[in-house]
Amino acid sequence: MKNKRNSPSGKWKTALIYLELIVMAVIIIYPVTWIIGSSFGSSKGLANATAIPANPTFNNYKDLLTNTKFPIWYMNTLKVAFANMVCGVLLSTLGAYAFSRFKFKGKKASLLSILILQMFPTFLTAIAVYMLFLNFGLLNSLTGLIVVGVAAQLPYNLWLLKGYLDGIPSSFDEAALIDGASRTQIFARIILPLASPMLTFVAVTQFAAPWMDFILPKLLISSEEKKTVAIGLFSMISDETRNEFTLFAAGAVLVAVPIAILYIALQKYLINGLTAGGDKG
Repeated sequence: MKNKRNSPSGKWKTALIYLELIVMAVIIIYPVTWIIGSSFGSSKGLANATAIPANPTFNNYKDLLTNTKFPIWYMNTLKVAFANMVCGVLLSTLGAYAFSRFKFKGKKASLLSILILQMFPTFLTAIAVYMLFLNFGLLNSLTGLIVVGVAAQLPYNLWLLKGYLDGIPSSFDEAALIDGASRTQIFARIILPLASPMLTFVAVTQFAAPWMDFILPKLLISSEEKKTVAIGLFSMISDETRNEFTLFAAGAVLVAVPIAILYIALQKYLINGLTAGGDKG
């Protein structure tokens, strides 16, 4: 049988696929290159920003770290992201384990309610969240951002982890119970190691969300000292009287670095988590 790839139609299809991949690569890579190049530009304005600056300099990074409150914004975001990751993984894992392994009244109704809740975008509840936080004194606080960040992602993560844990045979639990292990030991020594790919995926997404979130910090944070990098950097380009696009570009590069390192370092676990979730979810 003649190989379809060597036929004229097969060659055209292969050429079109490669052409599409090249076009998509240019669309994705050029903006990144432009931002990185602009961060090394010698001028402050957007008009002179270019992917390959004529006189590259580190002055934008120096100004950003010494003459702005970017380090404070960065630490605020880091605190929120880390707390969001720890609390989110802990709550979603415990909840998923309970729904996956135990039978109790209201289980189906609870799962259905959680499923319905995850269908609504977070910004639809912005006014309700604002009034609730106002009454509880959580406005303009990093604690409020952590609470709303964990709550927003909890329904999705809980369903994701439950689907994964359902794929782990319950016979492991039964064998451990016969050997005298407690539920806590089963959870810590059997379930968590087996679920590590999906837990890694959830942890990374929980950590990355605050870095990219703009709407809720903009709504809940008002003081300069409590800003996150998203609203801090936006203030550099939103004011027409300020011409600080290259500072914004430098900040964007510094914000992207930890997330890029995290994804590269944990790439294997993320792929395993995604493929396992697709099979067992």
